[in-house]
Amino acid sequence: MPYSTAYRAATRHQELGPDFYDAVQPAKFPEHILRYRNHYWAERVGLGSLTDEEWIEHFGRFTPLAGSFEQPLALRYHGHQFRTYNPHLGDGRGFLFAQLQDVEDGRLLDLGTKGSGQTPWSRRADGRLTLKGGMREILATEMLEALGVETSKTFSLIETGEELDRGDEPSPTRSSVLVRLSHSHIRIGTFQRLLYLDDKDNIRKLLDYTIRTYMPEAWREDEAARAAAFLEEVCRRVARMGAQWMTAGFVHGVLNTDNINVTGESFDYGPWRFLPVYDPAFTAAYFDETGLYAFGRQPDTLLWNLFRLAECLLPLAEQSSLEQALAAFEPALHREFAGAILRRLGLQSRGFEQDGALAKALWTFLHETKAPFEQTFFDWYGGLASLERAGQSPSAGLYAQAAFEPVRACLEDFAAAPQMRLDHPYFSRTEPCTMLIEEVEALWAPIAGSDDWSALLGKLADIRLMAEAYGVER
Repeated sequence: MPYSTAYRAATRHQELGPDFYDAVQPAKFPEHILRYRNHYWAERVGLGSLTDEEWIEHFGRFTPLAGSFEQPLALRYHGHQFRTYNPHLGDGRGFLFAQLQDVEDGRLLDLGTKGSGQTPWSRRADGRLTLKGGMREILATEMLEALGVETSKTFSLIETGEELDRGDEPSPTRSSVLVRLSHSHIRIGTFQRLLYLDDKDNIRKLLDYTIRTYMPEAWREDEAARAAAFLEEVCRRVARMGAQWMTAGFVHGVLNTDNINVTGESFDYGPWRFLPVYDPAFTAAYFDETGLYAFGRQPDTLLWNLFRLAECLLPLAEQSSLEQALAAFEPALHREFAGAILRRLGLQSRGFEQDGALAKALWTFLHETKAPFEQTFFDWYGGLASLERAGQSPSAGLYAQAAFEPVRACLEDFAAAPQMRLDHPYFSRTEPCTMLIEEVEALWAPIAGSDDWSALLGKLADIRLMAEAYGVER
């Protein structure tokens, strides 16, 4: 068996039973060209010793992993899409392929797919993923992980040799199948489907399974108290995710309820963008014509989605207790936002009041001056210890303006965090690693034109250098 001693297979999701999924067959692809494998996470879950051919066998042809599911499971869920309820969703081009136990922290991890073929929920779609879409997901997950956002990990990308027709990019275009590693695939929409079906027993079953599997600290003997504690914990986790997005300058693009995971882990990257400068109205999806999911509206949108989760729990708990649980979101968001700002700046906390004052001053500066978003965090990593370095920045003139004085005054109260490393080679440069849309298109162009992947590989190396400099724990 080509697995290491770190390999721990699981089949926990099957405990929910066939009301929650459909066993499916993966597509058969004409070609299998390995384009990306996540070496770090492969080692961590005990699959690093697979040869490339063995890797393709599991993650291109989907031969089952030993001890996990004998057949992939297409998960059932509904959801609000741009606030219109859709009862015809579900895994339409993906499935839950396997589950693994992370031996380092004990978490249950899912291996889920994208582009693996049609399922009962495909709704006449082809069940495929474009190669460009797969490349974009690699870039999103690698960049977010480096910036400290709790995100799914792109585990594998294999080009599959088909030509796909798409209305939103030049066609025909190349095809791929992607595998993601995620903490769970239980979505707000998973609960919504059961409410739509008026299936109280399965709402209870899903609630209890989710608490026992992912958040045992929320367990209460009383059912109503259990539902409220679960909702409060989800609110805290989703608030943390939202705060991390905001401080990374990230716009998810499609914040439908089926794209919000109850464990608070960012996943499922279709249209996404990073801000060039602070702009609350900045959107990622060309079809978001009203700006519903704009950068500045993400926290409110997440809370709206959490209200939809609360509705699903009304068969089990009183409205008043669920409203009290929902009230945990806003203070958690503020607390997590200030903490994420400090982590991005490599500074030690001075308590919520002072942390919040620094976060507010920096956010105001970014808003008023339209200073380059990522450049600002890069320049002031380490706080005033980077005063001289910031003076060499392309943004140095902005820091000399009166608008920056409140930030400078706040920084005087903060010391660098113990893990902060300004001696890292990453900080010897004058500009940070960024991931703006123009860069993404420039990385795709040589792949599309001449199958040249060197620019993408160079970018991934640069992202990992940044992650190392920031001391991000994977």
